Amino acid sequence: MPLLARHRALVALAIVSLIWSFNWIVMKQALQYSGPFEFSALRYAIGCVILFGILIVRGESLRPPPLLQTVLIGITQTTGFQALVQWALVEGGAGKTALLAYTMPFWVVLITWALLAERPTRRHQLSIAIAALGLVLVVEPWHGLGGKQSAALAILGGLAWGIGVVLSKRLFRRSAVNVLSLTAWQMLFGALGLIVITLLVPERGFDWTPWFIGAVAYNAVFASCLAWLLWSYVVEQLPTHVAGMSSLVIPLAGIGFAWLLLGERPSLIESLGIVAIGVALAVLNLGGKRKSPR
Repeated sequence: MPLLARHRALVALAIVSLIWSFNWIVMKQALQYSGPFEFSALRYAIGCVILFGILIVRGESLRPPPLLQTVLIGITQTTGFQALVQWALVEGGAGKTALLAYTMPFWVVLITWALLAERPTRRHQLSIAIAALGLVLVVEPWHGLGGKQSAALAILGGLAWGIGVVLSKRLFRRSAVNVLSLTAWQMLFGALGLIVITLLVPERGFDWTPWFIGAVAYNAVFASCLAWLLWSYVVEQLPTHVAGMSSLVIPLAGIGFAWLLLGERPSLIESLGIVAIGVALAVLNLGGKRKSPR
């Protein structure tokens, strides 16, 4: 990969990390004004309209990418991931839910190894092992996981997102897919899935306060449109395990925001886990280049 393109992808990943890490706080607070599924459906419906508007303004084709694969990406990456993590936030803390959802990189490595033949190097295996130890320290399973349902939902959300990442990478490899088009179409199918869930599950309705309107705007414009567009670019440009493992910085920053803004202060053991995950990121990103699979 050209050095300039790699740098651009890493800058995009940094922007995504900032937007999404702060958004865990926004999503948690938004539950005071709406049900979890209603909020998710609303943010992605608005985001979808914006993305298709951009396609039209730029004069790009509205023809969808390969349909079945795009539908699967939307159902896993948008419907599955967002519904599960927003549900997990009902009872779980924003910081811990974010970290459990970001078991996604471990699922990505396993699924990629099986489907795309991207065998991780020893350095990547070491980073995974250190990060896994960090996650164990953060979760503290010897205390019973606290809210077991919330923890399980967050981890399942990470699995759903991991499947979506691998499907996206495989689609980019097999087809000349426009990043903006794929993001818009997968979000459309994902939003439709969320709307179906909203229709089937009774919820409280919206409380249209100024704060909630701001939360919807932040989620629709930044966390849904801009961030998912940049994330698709990252997935296209970087190896899947690098994109996945590097994105662990998002829950680490989310824990920091939760500490500062919501008073969710990590314990000593949790803090050691956070440090371990930071070390795993350093091991992943400071090593040498890996050989590309044939």
